Amino acid sequence: MGSDTHDGVDGAPSGPLLIDVAAVLGWAATADVVVVGFGMAGACAAIEARAAGASVIIIERTSGCTGSTSAAAGHFYLGGGTAVQQACGFEDSAEEMARYLEAVALDPDHEKIQLYCDGSVAHFDWLETQGVPFDHSYYPLKNVVQPGRECLIWTGNEQVWPYRDQAKPAPRGHKVAFDGEEGGGALALRILSERAEAAGAQIMADSKVEALVMEAGRIVGVRMKRFGETSYVRAEQGVILAAGGFGQNPEMVAKHVPALASAYIQGSPYDDGLAINLGVAAGGVAIHMDEPFMTSPFYPPQDLLKGILVNAQGQRFVAEDSYHSRSGIFSTRQPDGIVYLIVDAAIFAYPHFASLTNQSLIDGFETIADMETGLNLPAGALQATMTAYNAAAANGEDPTFHKYPKWIKPLTEGPYAAFDLSFGRAVYTGFTLGGLKVSADGAVLTSAGDAVPGLYAAGACASNIAQDSNGYASGTCLGEASFFGRRAGRHAASTHA
Repeated sequence: MGSDTHDGVDGAPSGPLLIDVAAVLGWAATADVVVVGFGMAGACAAIEARAAGASVIIIERTSGCTGSTSAAAGHFYLGGGTAVQQACGFEDSAEEMARYLEAVALDPDHEKIQLYCDGSVAHFDWLETQGVPFDHSYYPLKNVVQPGRECLIWTGNEQVWPYRDQAKPAPRGHKVAFDGEEGGGALALRILSERAEAAGAQIMADSKVEALVMEAGRIVGVRMKRFGETSYVRAEQGVILAAGGFGQNPEMVAKHVPALASAYIQGSPYDDGLAINLGVAAGGVAIHMDEPFMTSPFYPPQDLLKGILVNAQGQRFVAEDSYHSRSGIFSTRQPDGIVYLIVDAAIFAYPHFASLTNQSLIDGFETIADMETGLNLPAGALQATMTAYNAAAANGEDPTFHKYPKWIKPLTEGPYAAFDLSFGRAVYTGFTLGGLKVSADGAVLTSAGDAVPGLYAAGACASNIAQDSNGYASGTCLGEASFFGRRAGRHAASTHA
């Protein structure tokens, strides 16, 4: 077999991504399991592979402890009755958690969801055993992230219709104990990476994997470059790709998620799609590549959820109490991206993140008719929307989008204000969700559903629970990266050539 330069998806790095073992003149190092990337998924994979008795080499492009995890607030989406849920008085079960994840998923993978939910409590306990700190406390307000160390928070659409009717709601966002809105992810990653190194994993930092090595149809190693020097590392049992998404690859973004080109893309500067392209070159397939996470949160303060979101026709289009990435993705899809948040004097406040999101206050208006004219909306449209909304809200109802009763109130106390949440004017933040199709054990799968021998993927370069912005909940990425990273590490450690 010769070199394979097939990109699979646009934007792949130049040069062969798959080479035959015959081209390898010698191996610089050998381990049972080679992990590509030392973020959340890579660290957890390495810990479990070492626990299973396998030797491990981790190849990391940076100097370490970076990647998208280091930019995260530190939420893990876990449930089923964790120690924190119990301490805070919330009942939950693996069955209800699975019902919820199945309901919100774009294309639910029943096996993965069931495994994730059944193993959620044990996984939380494992994280604590590794030394990741969690306060056994609850944060009661509707917020994007807790400002302090409080752990448990509602981070999804569990209380949003229709999902609240399909599964018993429970809060499942578990934030790492860290004072502040940022830093929890970096703390968790530092602790887990130290655990992996202490367990005996060998770290090759400042090293970039450039290609996979195949022998008789099986992935047996990688070609890497460090400080300009090329070398080869052999994997006796498996290579685990855990090197992030593709948000920093302009060509791939333009092809698959062009809306992200108009957003601030969150993540590592090395989220260039390399891991995905390596997997595709080896025979795998990438799925859900056109689904981004997108948000421009207009809460907190939580009373702003009592306002309404309207588009250029003066019509509502989503339940305002949705998790911010659900309302966010709906907003990006409105005609010309135009979206306004309408509030009355009783709930008026500036969005907490307005200085970051550029959600400007357009103006105040004495009447809704004045606002309609000021916003250049169709004559009578916003007035009709507001009249219908207020009539139902007076009875604590929202027959159009079934907003949770806590967030329903008539908007009748003038003057009224409009904030601009329009896509292209307000700042939206996003990241990619698509990745390699993998089994529940992390094996990279072909279009026929067969495993590519010797190749695994986890984290942002693999597609597992997080599939689209509508069904996303804070903590899903860290939760699935750690959970399925562990499974990939165990499975690779138990697989022999």
